[in-house]
Amino acid sequence: MENKKNKHMFLWIYLVGVAGLVLLDQITKIIAEKHLYNQKPFVIIDGVFEFSYLRNEGAAWGLFSGQRVFFLIITVVLFIVVSYVVFRMPSIKKMIPLEMFCVLLGAGAIGNFIDRLLFGYVRDFVYFKLINFPVFNVADCYVTVSVILFIILVFFIYRESDMEFLKLSKENTNQENES
Repeated sequence: MENKKNKHMFLWIYLVGVAGLVLLDQITKIIAEKHLYNQKPFVIIDGVFEFSYLRNEGAAWGLFSGQRVFFLIITVVLFIVVSYVVFRMPSIKKMIPLEMFCVLLGAGAIGNFIDRLLFGYVRDFVYFKLINFPVFNVADCYVTVSVILFIILVFFIYRESDMEFLKLSKENTNQENES
C-alpha cells in the first residue's frame, strides 16, 4: 500500500513540477516579448550579458531552421519516453535525482514545444555576448541543467542495476507482478 502511495506522489511531483516550470518559462517569454521585441537589447553587463529578443525557428545557432514538424514530433516522443521512465521508476528516495532530471527535461521540452506549436518559433532572450553563445530561454536552461544532472547521475550515482526497471524483459515484468 505504501509503495502505491509513493508511486502516486512521484507521479504528482512529476506532473506538478513540469506544469510549474512550464508556466515559469512561458511567463518569462511573455515578459521578454512584451519588453524586448523590436527593442534594443537590455544590457546587464556591457559586452558580457544582455537580454536580447530573438525568434528562433531552429535549435541552438539556428540549426535545423524551419523544421517545425520535426521538432514537434521529437518533443512528443521525448515527453512520452520521459513520462514512461517516471511511471516505471521505483518510488524510492534514491530515484529522486532521476525524477528531478525527468521534470527538468520534460518542462524544457514542453516549454519550447508550446512556442513552436503556437508561433512556429521559440522565443529566446538570454544572451551571453562575451562568448557569442546562442540566445536562449528558460526552457533551454531546464534542458541544459537536466543533461548535466543526467551525466552526473550516470557517472557517479546510479549503477546499471539501478536502471533495471527500464528493461522490457518478461523477467522484469514478472518481478513487478509479484510485488
